[in-house]
Amino acid sequence: MIDPRSAEGDYNRLPRLATELVQSNPHVIVAGAAPASLAAKAATATLPIVSVYTADPIGLGLVSSLARPGGNVNGISALSSDYVAKSLQLLKETAPRATRIGVLGHASNPTFAIYRYQLEAAGTTLDLPLEFREMVSAPDIDGDVAALARKDVSAVLVMHQPFTFVNRKQLVEALGKRQLPVMFGSREAIEAGGLISYAVSVPEVFRRSAVYVDKILKGAKPADLPIEQPTKFELTINLKTAKELGLTIPPMLLARADEIIE
Repeated sequence: MIDPRSAEGDYNRLPRLATELVQSNPHVIVAGAAPASLAAKAATATLPIVSVYTADPIGLGLVSSLARPGGNVNGISALSSDYVAKSLQLLKETAPRATRIGVLGHASNPTFAIYRYQLEAAGTTLDLPLEFREMVSAPDIDGDVAALARKDVSAVLVMHQPFTFVNRKQLVEALGKRQLPVMFGSREAIEAGGLISYAVSVPEVFRRSAVYVDKILKGAKPADLPIEQPTKFELTINLKTAKELGLTIPPMLLARADEIIE
């Protein structure tokens, strides 16, 4: 039996939901992304937790190491070591005239600080100034995009978080009004009209989590199961959007794309 819970975007509900699940004494808890994983870990130190799509589980304090997590949490990380830098590099190749990059992220998600740290390092290497805007709620997205646009940014990178994934259509529309080239972290955003994404498949990551659940149900200890990192990222480009923005995607970049939407 599967007993689902959803905070519906309100992270303040997560501690209560996690406590409810722990009290029901499940064999294993599956937590999607960092906020839910942290709430689950705070609620129990004994029940197995499979953390799915969580950026930097070590930095967030979920595990002691990727090879031997050491506690009751294991699962699949959302980031590889060069993912953030690669995303910024690909955005620069897509919009070579961009001189200042805006970054949008959900401030309530603890991964915001992780993304920011890695992006600042990558921006320094690429000699690209970055302008960060912390989003708080969906009704404020248009205002956040407008405020970022006033900072004279010429392209935007959207952090891949639950908030930005759920609100991808609104982000695509708000950024599209301002004719800004945007790098997203999910192909679903490109299907909605975004320009480019560099991403691991969200459905595939959650399917992989079932392997961990199966091993635990068969007696494996979470402490002994290594954290899996994604090894394949897919590059998706929307040529229709590129044309609307007046961009010519470099042939070498098109050749590297896993999917091109026309």
